[in-house]
Amino acid sequence: MHRGLHGRGALFDSEPAGLVPRLVGLRPYELRAVDAKDVADAGELPFVVLCGGRGLGKSAVLAELREAYQEETRKDERLRHTPLALIDCESEEFARPWPEQTAETWSPVSHALLVLAEQLGERVKHAGKIAFPRLLAGLVAVHAPDWRDAEADRIRRELRRILLLNDGGPGFGHFAGRMAGRVVAKVIAAAAGQDPFLSATIEATLESVSEGFGSRKQQKPSLWYRTYPNAGGNATRGLILLSQHFRADGPSREHAERYLVRALLADLTEAYAGIGSRLRRLGRPLVLLDNAHAGPGPGLIGPVLRDRAEGFADEVVFVATVRGPDLPAVRGTLRHELAEVARRFDWRADTSPASRALLVSLPPLSPDDTLHIVGAVCEDVEVPPRLPHATHRLTGGNPLGITLLAASAAQHPQEAASLGRLLTAPVTLREDQTDDGRPTRDELLEQLVPSDRLEELTVLAAAHDHESACALADAQLPDDFGSVGVRTLEARLAEEGLPAAPGHFVGDPFVRTLLLLRLHHQHADHGKWRDVHETLIRHYTDEDDDPARARYRLHHELALGDTQGAVAYLRDTFHSLDTRTWLDTLRFLTSAPYFHAHDDAGRDFAGPDDRRAAIALDRSGTRQQPPEGVDPLLHQRVRRLLHAVWQLTDPLVLPDARVCDRLQFELLQLSDMPETGGALLWQASQDWPRDALAGRPLRTPDGDESDDRDGET
Repeated sequence: MHRGLHGRGALFDSEPAGLVPRLVGLRPYELRAVDAKDVADAGELPFVVLCGGRGLGKSAVLAELREAYQEETRKDERLRHTPLALIDCESEEFARPWPEQTAETWSPVSHALLVLAEQLGERVKHAGKIAFPRLLAGLVAVHAPDWRDAEADRIRRELRRILLLNDGGPGFGHFAGRMAGRVVAKVIAAAAGQDPFLSATIEATLESVSEGFGSRKQQKPSLWYRTYPNAGGNATRGLILLSQHFRADGPSREHAERYLVRALLADLTEAYAGIGSRLRRLGRPLVLLDNAHAGPGPGLIGPVLRDRAEGFADEVVFVATVRGPDLPAVRGTLRHELAEVARRFDWRADTSPASRALLVSLPPLSPDDTLHIVGAVCEDVEVPPRLPHATHRLTGGNPLGITLLAASAAQHPQEAASLGRLLTAPVTLREDQTDDGRPTRDELLEQLVPSDRLEELTVLAAAHDHESACALADAQLPDDFGSVGVRTLEARLAEEGLPAAPGHFVGDPFVRTLLLLRLHHQHADHGKWRDVHETLIRHYTDEDDDPARARYRLHHELALGDTQGAVAYLRDTFHSLDTRTWLDTLRFLTSAPYFHAHDDAGRDFAGPDDRRAAIALDRSGTRQQPPEGVDPLLHQRVRRLLHAVWQLTDPLVLPDARVCDRLQFELLQLSDMPETGGALLWQASQDWPRDALAGRPLRTPDGDESDDRDGET
């Protein structure tokens, strides 16, 4: 049993039963039934769709579900507790036809149905295997046109795999081989004769299946396809039409695929028909579709939802994962948080197909979950006590990020005082790995962003909106990218569940931090890093020095290590801006990443750089002579405050209690100055140090400052 799914236990728990055990009707990890009244009251099963961006553990959930309903035997075999199948719709297996097969007789959906049926037909504890005669006949009809001029060995190989869907138990493989040989002989004879080839192939298959099985259930294809539209009560005619529709592509192929999906469900439902089957089979079949937004996923989800809406009942539990906010088949369906449906759900479908889906958002992990994961991975090494909180702040609860950072800390405990150094350190992901691995940030980016757009995203991560992204694209990316490339990438990110956020082209803070870290380390002299930020400084520079644009310019100056402009702006506007705006500006400016070069050659120091802390703590030699005509006390306090907030909000640095104390002191001193918004400054002095130590983002306090001073915007 693998229960490392922190924050996801509500899907698996036995007492009380979680969502999936209630739907399957079977306790996880044990062969005991679950009586779920809310499922019975719903009248039909919802199609569960787990939503979330990359790295949120959706694939891990499905892998654990598969483990929950099978056991390992003494012979090191996997024995299912209920019929079970898991496919990854993004797998290369569903990207292209088999060797020697044409696109006319293959589709991702048809191949996925074959793979699903092969898995669902595996042996189940205390119950017989499931046969798929309806699907078998449909797949033969789809594949047959490709066999007219094919070699006998190829036909026999492909046909045997399909015939094994009617597996009747021990020794059936040999039997299926003999059946395939008989059908191949008839197929070759049909190809050489005058009879229509497709009709002869289908009739030979139906005849062999009927001759090979005495069971009424396994002879169902001869009856079931009689009801195919325009078949006129003739099963062979129905299968010929299915084949023609499949080869026609477009809507006609979608129509044929829908019938193939229906055939799979009808075969599964048949296996549960009758009192004897019910007594032997404790749990419903479970079909798991990972990355169902891609490949065959939409072509499997859509037909199931439509058929259920039209009254074609089935007993199959579907759990799919999708990335991004929108899947056409479930568009408009209300999303539920996992906590809402974990123990009981009041789900009811209406007349629309989309309403048959139950969309469940997988939430990020909590700080406590992060603490437990880091503790488990770093059990044998000593790491800083604030590492878990800092990890949660950086990752936002992303399970993949937490796991890989914890692995990096376990392998490089000497670097655990800095998340930045953990991200640049190589990480080994497998026990059998022979090299030192790649930097942790590269392993994360490979799984968190579209790999074919990594270079462009690395540059555009510094942008704040479409306009600034276009400015970067014009200056730093190939000429053919331009504004069209920016819009295309914006749409791609939204599809991936990484939409823009106010003030940021790449909305996810964790992904943005990883991309900026990669940008900084692309060249030893950080040349590309400087070019990108200098481009944005020029973009946000204008003659009027508009405050709305000036803050962005100062942000990028700060990213290059130039603090003079930011200090001057905050000092000079301290008495003119309302306090809330001033604090917001301070937070925005200090969100600038701290990646600037440290020596004359542009290289980083090997050791830690604590200059921000040194200035914040007013250590000897760190004071700066203020310009003439300004309040020297205000200048020094604002400068220390900026460096304190800049360090404490850096997602790659563990919070320092000494800097937190200094932050509180400087805010208290500023709050005591005349004609200031003392209430908000005082509240920030209480909230910000506490939030920083807990790994929470700093927020401008709520409250009314009118009793302190009249604000001006």
